[in-house]
Amino acid sequence: MKYRRLLIPGGTYFFTLVTHQRKRIFHIPQHVDLLRESRRQVQTRHPFTIVAAVILPDHLHMIWTLPENDADYSMRWRLIKAGFTIEYQQITGDTQPWQNRYWEHFLHDDQDLERHMEYIHYNPVKHGWVEKPEDWKYSSIHKLMRDGAYPEILDSNEIRGMIAAGDG
Repeated sequence: MKYRRLLIPGGTYFFTLVTHQRKRIFHIPQHVDLLRESRRQVQTRHPFTIVAAVILPDHLHMIWTLPENDADYSMRWRLIKAGFTIEYQQITGDTQPWQNRYWEHFLHDDQDLERHMEYIHYNPVKHGWVEKPEDWKYSSIHKLMRDGAYPEILDSNEIRGMIAAGDG
């Protein structure tokens, strides 16, 4: 099946990748490290900027901005997933850590970007892993807070209200 994807050079995209059968492979720090190393290797050869990211036990979300003359995020994800799979298989014997596809969304404007960044950072709370976004270890919220991009973190009641209202 041929998927129609919106390919915009220099675009900013939101991605969701899920593990095969929702296996909780990223609850093991070594597996997160393998994913990060695979991403680093690809990013060195095929640059992109990570705007926001969160890695949960059975899925991950990322926002990337591609270089101005490049729209090929599919190749980057293929290489990241393949690199991770080779190393993961050597450790675990599991040959299929990923669902076959992934979901992407082109971010049209600053409001769309902000909404998806909030979604990413509140996702560990939504799934019940932590009480506050900053309590999740594998999240870009820590860097954004250090950089002053998230100067004020909502309390847990505000977060629950956002999630219940469908804003998170």
